[in-house]
Amino acid sequence: MALGQKRNRSLIPQASSALEQFKYEVANELGIDQSWKTGYWGDIPARQCGAVGGHMVRRMIAAAEQSLIQQATASVQSGFRQSVGGLGGSFPLEPDVSAQGTSSAHNPNELKGGGY
Repeated sequence: MALGQKRNRSLIPQASSALEQFKYEVANELGIDQSWKTGYWGDIPARQCGAVGGHMVRRMIAAAEQSLIQQATASVQSGFRQSVGGLGGSFPLEPDVSAQGTSSAHNPNELKGGGY
């Protein structure tokens, strides 16, 4: 490939240093030979380098999934609050159990049916 033909460009240039740090963190966790600390990865087999990239992708996908779950949960909660607020009342999310009596039918500590 000719000079100036590099196609692997970061979409967000500010993220490149964070990705480099992340790469070294994953390599350290995998226990790969410490010769990469010099910045030269040529002595490390391609299988191990690929493992670093694979683990990086796996962790980034897990983080993105977690972020999507949190966004979806917040959206559902917001929609629920808006719909409940539109009904004109204030409804608690949990039922008020203090107003209920403690009859033997609702008390799990009492034996039912004749006792043994």
